[in-house]
Amino acid sequence: MLDTSPTAVVPPLPPLAAQAERLIELGVHEIAGLSADALRAFAAAADGDADADAGSDDGDGGALLVVHPDRAPASALAPLLRRDDKPGFVVVDMPDVDDFAPYDIELPDAPLYVVTGLDRGDSMANWSPEEALPALLKEDRTPLLLTEGIHWVIQQPAALERNRCFMTIGSRLRKPNGSLDARTPAIWISNGTGRDGRERRNAPKVGWCWWGNRHTWLGFGSGTGRLHRT
Repeated sequence: MLDTSPTAVVPPLPPLAAQAERLIELGVHEIAGLSADALRAFAAAADGDADADAGSDDGDGGALLVVHPDRAPASALAPLLRRDDKPGFVVVDMPDVDDFAPYDIELPDAPLYVVTGLDRGDSMANWSPEEALPALLKEDRTPLLLTEGIHWVIQQPAALERNRCFMTIGSRLRKPNGSLDARTPAIWISNGTGRDGRERRNAPKVGWCWWGNRHTWLGFGSGTGRLHRT
């Protein structure tokens, strides 16, 4: 079941200060109801702390500046993704994308935080979410939320490659009866087929997979922790 082929190296993220400027350029601070100065100040204060806390387990991607999903939901962030000059989108059969919330994950009680030690989880390609979650937790890793995964691809588009995309199983949808929806969010690249439309071929795509299904081209995005510093 484990894919033993060589794991691709995702280029590291820019410094947090540069990430802040990217979010400001895209207007994410306005979506979140924050000033540009507040975003810059947080990035400046957190940059050294993230490097120190990440240590040697910094993963493939480094430290990521994230806006809390309550401030910037997936539906607002997905169109900011770009690949081949095409904007990202959410699949039409996921109108409830913003209802997928952190599952058994405690987020910092702050509008901004940092995720450390990013990894795309290529070695878990062809695992199901049901199989991957306990393996990640056993390694003291935390699965990414959908919004965290989108932030990653916004800052580092190379984190999304054909045949090397990833699920974000830290986000789950709880039904009114208390059970969990069997869908799990993922970020991949559209083939321009079906309801996506030919014009969306090669565009970044937010969609879903079943909790018990395996996909050879989907790993599991994860990190080592979430930090908030002022």
